[in-house]
Amino acid sequence: MSLPKLSKLELQIMEALWSRGACSVREIQETFPLKKRPAYTTVQTMVYRLEVKKVLRRVKKIATANIFEATVSREAAERRLIDELLGLFGGRSRPIMAHMVESGTLTLDDVREAEKALLKLAGEDKPK
Repeated sequence: MSLPKLSKLELQIMEALWSRGACSVREIQETFPLKKRPAYTTVQTMVYRLEVKKVLRRVKKIATANIFEATVSREAAERRLIDELLGLFGGRSRPIMAHMVESGTLTLDDVREAEKALLKLAGEDKPK
């Protein structure tokens, strides 16, 4: 199953579930900063839409509150976003990497970790 495209608000709701585990709509709403907190009904509508997209599911009901959990991992959602971003650049990662270097968001530790992953991948591709 391909991961559906998620809006910024949907990703924020998913972040609450990834961080806290199973939550009610009220608990999800309370994870938003007070000044930018969406209305309860807005969060509820978005949760139900995410349920239709099958990225979260109801796991139980406590009194009148439904409890939801993520069915998609944070990593899968991140990969989807990165693939979309790369698609905007025709699959080229250099402009993105150059920006990350210039803005200071790419650290030497990040580069070392990426190098280890590339070396591991190169080792797995060799015929045995």
